[in-house]
Amino acid sequence: MYSCIYLKYYYEVILKKYHILVRRQTDLKKLNMKQINFLILFSFFLYTFSYAQNKNTFDPSNARIGEDVEYCHTHKKMAQLKANDAYKKMQETVEQEYEEIAKEKPSLEKGVVYTIPVVFHVLHNGGIENISDDQIEDAISILNRDFRLQNADAANVGSEFQGMPSDVEVEFALAKKAPNGDCFKGITRTMSPISYDGVDGSVQVTTIRYNNDVYQGTWKGNKYLNIFVCGEIGGAAGYTTNPSIWSSQSMTNGIWVLHEYVGSIGTSSTGRSRTLTHEVGHWLNLEHTWGPNNNPGNASSCGTDDGVDDTPDCIGVQACLLTSNTCSGDNSYWGYNIKDNVENYMDYSYCSKMYTAGQVTRMRTALQSTSTGRANLWQSSNHAETGVSGAPYLCAADFSSDKKTVCIGESVQFQDDSYNTATSWSWSFPSGTPATSTSQNPTISYSQPGVYPVTLTASDGTSSITETKSYYIRVLPAPTWIPYWEGFEPYSSINNLSHWDVYNPNNNNGFELESSFGHSGSKCVKLLNYGEPDGNIDELSSQNIDLSVVPQTGSVTLSFRYAYRKKSSSNYEYLKVFISPDCGDTWVQRKTLGGSQLSPQTSTNPSWAPASTNDWTTVHMVNVTSNYFTSNFRMKFRFESNEGNNFYLDDINLYEGSSSNDIVVGINSESNEIDQIELYPNPVENNLNIKFSIANTQKIFFKIKDTKGKEIESQEIFAKQGSNLIVLPTDKITSGTYFVELFLEKEKRTFKFVHK
Repeated sequence: MYSCIYLKYYYEVILKKYHILVRRQTDLKKLNMKQINFLILFSFFLYTFSYAQNKNTFDPSNARIGEDVEYCHTHKKMAQLKANDAYKKMQETVEQEYEEIAKEKPSLEKGVVYTIPVVFHVLHNGGIENISDDQIEDAISILNRDFRLQNADAANVGSEFQGMPSDVEVEFALAKKAPNGDCFKGITRTMSPISYDGVDGSVQVTTIRYNNDVYQGTWKGNKYLNIFVCGEIGGAAGYTTNPSIWSSQSMTNGIWVLHEYVGSIGTSSTGRSRTLTHEVGHWLNLEHTWGPNNNPGNASSCGTDDGVDDTPDCIGVQACLLTSNTCSGDNSYWGYNIKDNVENYMDYSYCSKMYTAGQVTRMRTALQSTSTGRANLWQSSNHAETGVSGAPYLCAADFSSDKKTVCIGESVQFQDDSYNTATSWSWSFPSGTPATSTSQNPTISYSQPGVYPVTLTASDGTSSITETKSYYIRVLPAPTWIPYWEGFEPYSSINNLSHWDVYNPNNNNGFELESSFGHSGSKCVKLLNYGEPDGNIDELSSQNIDLSVVPQTGSVTLSFRYAYRKKSSSNYEYLKVFISPDCGDTWVQRKTLGGSQLSPQTSTNPSWAPASTNDWTTVHMVNVTSNYFTSNFRMKFRFESNEGNNFYLDDINLYEGSSSNDIVVGINSESNEIDQIELYPNPVENNLNIKFSIANTQKIFFKIKDTKGKEIESQEIFAKQGSNLIVLPTDKITSGTYFVELFLEKEKRTFKFVHK
């Protein structure tokens, strides 16, 4: 036992190092013979160990045609369990119990509907695997439809099986109470990179148990049907285990499923929507139609049996092969050779739509078992304990939105997430339009920059609950212009980085202000990354910047400086830079620095910081193309950790033209003498007003140009210290879009206006 654990530990350590080598894209020409031999030996070890463990090695014979994951691993998990003598002995007790149940309850209480409390545990790492509540509710709806024979396609089964699709009389309801009695919506969420490491499902369950957002403890398998939604589960779309004494009360007495196979919407699809119907069949003691052994399509399956009399012998299919007739032993029950029941939920076809009466009997028998815990699930006492009985009531007001940071004039779609039932809603949106709403899911626009709270009072007709989220919606200020330079000098703390958004989903060390040094000046931003977990993500996103003044034939450079060290040579961390043309609604990755490309140097000092300008690296990005020359351009810096060391960022510079090692300063520079510029009205009919404040008396030049760069008008003024107002006549200008260029010594400022 212990040797297996140690072998697994060393395998995982070596596997991680192997992945690091792959991620580095190591040049074998630079390796010595000893290193090459190690890689060859390790690759052989990796292959043989993986093969022996049957982990993540894709077996196309166990997959549906056209898919790159194996459809089900239940038969493989059961084969491993059955190799254990203690487990086999326990299962003998279960089988004996089933026989006694069949004798005592031959009808198995037909006409009685059993309701199973369900909890979906979403294990995610902040990506698309964090599926929506709607997708989960869709999955529950499909389960209830299929198990209650309410699926319309059941009427379209092959002629041999007409009239045979049967109502299981089992329903599924999202639990409403956690093990500690707290009310919740039947869904937990846990953020961890383990979502994509399905080598050991029990590790994923342990991660959920201790880190989910509802209740940290065991969700017993004889009280809830636990469904674990992940990004990767060992190479399968889904798996579970048949009922057993072995895991009757364990939280692992549940179902693992990929997020792409949950429901029919969101990240899933109709063709993958019945995976849970298949896996719940296993969970209720059904085998594949070809029996408990082998993958579909194996001729030896004709000698095995699924324990159900009215399912013809078959070898299983990987697609909807309606003419399949693979085994001659069918006549033992049917009296004549009959086609395979490929439309059965327990086959791998894309056209599954039925359970037989024999399968229903087998599942309802499983639900009578006390030794496996299945019989406790549908008891009225457990319904009360898990909250699925009684009229639903409101126990929490909550809401979400499609975005939390917007540009001026943008709208936000709010969604009521109150649970478990609400019949009326009263919203408050300070500075929003409208400022109040009684809709369940209102759309609100914002026209004034600032950070605003949102309040929802939900009611179920009897009681009302109010939820206020402070600092919830951030409306960015009017776009700034280029050249743009951010040295973080004006700020006093991370909380007043008014032009930047900090994203720290794990609520640990996020980007913050460093006030004692920088590459230029005395400040920068830092990410104290030493000791942060593998796979941790942090982001820093800019305000919106107007690039629409740049000609489509022009060029823009994004430059920045960073300082970073690894903790050890094996660390492989990423800095990724994204840009957006639409205020952050969509992002495109434009730069990736990883591993030794980010830095080959190491430091084990948890307080490491750059000691001189030599510790800083300057990056020039010239791939901000004309598609991004919009009025709401934004940029985002993402750091992805691998247990390395600290990261610092400074001198973020966006400007027209080719790369410059010197900072290209503009109106945003601390040295600028002009500020508080306002242009109004816009659109304009007669006179364009330009209001600004200037620190020192000096000359300023204005030019009006059309979109082709032709100069329409120019003017020179002598601006005085303090506030100034310039009126530019536009009565001789035709309708269209124009630009005003402002020249102040060596500085240039361009902004756009529309003439009616």
